[in-house]
Amino acid sequence: MRTRVSEALERSRGMICCRFCGRAIAQAGTPWKPAAALDEAPMRGAGGAVYSAGPEVLLRRFCCPGCGALLDCETALAGDPFLDDVIYE
Repeated sequence: MRTRVSEALERSRGMICCRFCGRAIAQAGTPWKPAAALDEAPMRGAGGAVYSAGPEVLLRRFCCPGCGALLDCETALAGDPFLDDVIYE
């Protein structure tokens, strides 16, 4: 049975999967972000000229390692751990 968790993630047979391609990313009950493909970039200028974050603020984009679909985003300082995102069965 598949259960939609978000726009991009679903729970299926004890796994957290990409809703776009079905690729299993992590086991339910464990953090899934470390298993995703990660793209980090400085936030400076990300929101246009009026955005004023310093260069140390990053935008982290977590993508499906299978199809590259965007699964989630977060902002962080360089070296910060990922925000825990655990989806339970």
